[in-house]
Amino acid sequence: MRATLDAPYRDTRADALSFALGLEPLDALAVLPVRRGGIDVEMRLLGASHQVFAGPVSETVACLPGRAGPLPGRMRTQVDGWAYDFGAQVHTHGTDAAFTAAVRHLCAALADRDDALVGTFPGSPHAVTALALDGDPHAGTLGWRTWHAYPQTRQIVVTRTLLEVAL
Repeated sequence: MRATLDAPYRDTRADALSFALGLEPLDALAVLPVRRGGIDVEMRLLGASHQVFAGPVSETVACLPGRAGPLPGRMRTQVDGWAYDFGAQVHTHGTDAAFTAAVRHLCAALADRDDALVGTFPGSPHAVTALALDGDPHAGTLGWRTWHAYPQTRQIVVTRTLLEVAL
């Protein structure tokens, strides 16, 4: 699902993103509910970030007051008996053209998926936040990937989360 977000793009930075588990739902600009392998997943685009609710997990990657960035490169924990594995990387593109091409490629790759949510901010077509499901719940895993694109620094933050589902 593609959503043009009705909010001004905030000039945030990749290193200002923070990570939290267990937060309640924050105000969302777009929401995509998906059911995968008997598990309800809700992907939410926030003003400069995302939230995902899946099974017992509430994951938030956002510029949150009182929480400092940057994101952890890798974090593993247990959430109500489910193994949770999170990873984040920042990709910096050397030129505006390379950054623009990467964002266009991402948007094209997710365009026809019913399990992906892509949000663009008015005034900056390459200020994109995107989420897409990953993993195979029938094999005991469920996951998602996210992308946060920052045109002003030509950076794309990529996260990948994998849950090993408790059966």
